[in-house]
Amino acid sequence: MIEILYFEFFRNALAAGLLASIACGIMGTYVVVKKISFISGGISHSAFGGIGLGYLLGFSPITGAIIFSLAAALGIGIASKNGGENEDTVIATMWATGMALGILFISLAPGYAPDLMSYLFGNILFVPAGDLTLMLILDVAIICIVWLFYNEFLAISFDEEFATIMNIPVERLCLLLLCLIALTVVMLIKVVGVILVIALLTIPAAIAQQHSENLKKIMFIAIVLGIVFTFTGMWISYLADVPSGATIIIVAAIAYLISMGLQKFRKTTVSLQ
Repeated sequence: MIEILYFEFFRNALAAGLLASIACGIMGTYVVVKKISFISGGISHSAFGGIGLGYLLGFSPITGAIIFSLAAALGIGIASKNGGENEDTVIATMWATGMALGILFISLAPGYAPDLMSYLFGNILFVPAGDLTLMLILDVAIICIVWLFYNEFLAISFDEEFATIMNIPVERLCLLLLCLIALTVVMLIKVVGVILVIALLTIPAAIAQQHSENLKKIMFIAIVLGIVFTFTGMWISYLADVPSGATIIIVAAIAYLISMGLQKFRKTTVSLQ
């Protein structure tokens, strides 16, 4: 395993895993606490439309993913808050429309769409240095915004009605939170792909929430778990020569099942005492 560290592509993969885990741990905590995993899935699959548009018009698919993810986040947020529509219906529509547009754009694009499978299923071993810079910028933006609005985000995460009474601009902060989730989704696309984003975004935070009720502690534990899952998944995928994105998710899922078992065993033990 040590010899592979001499290769630049693997060092880039480790850096990508670290950067993605930071954003994933922070924003995934809000996703789990607010119980908006389905919204995250809608945003991530809408991003595929931007990826397809990038292939069609000849610009970076990641740029297209950012545009579509932000548009989906704002659309879902506004429609669910003001549109009077059923939130699940709006999300499902965004989800399906984004994927359909992506397929349509790619079919209209001239020639073959290179690296398409890496956007669908992820390939952290081929993250270029330029994408690392973008991921670092997004990380810094997420950390700064969450630090500035931590108390407000805390309020809207647990009780939006109370936050409204306290004159906190709930709607605008919810939209901002969804936009940050959208940016995190874009980062995770390069790691595990559009299809598996929702799992990596939610599993580390879900495990962390089982062992702590403090939001900051949940974020820290989720970040550490994200790093462990990505690094372990990469190591196993290297040894077994299997897809890295899927391996990372399987590692995370196994850890979640173990955590659930330990929590159930702990509760059973306490009840018997």
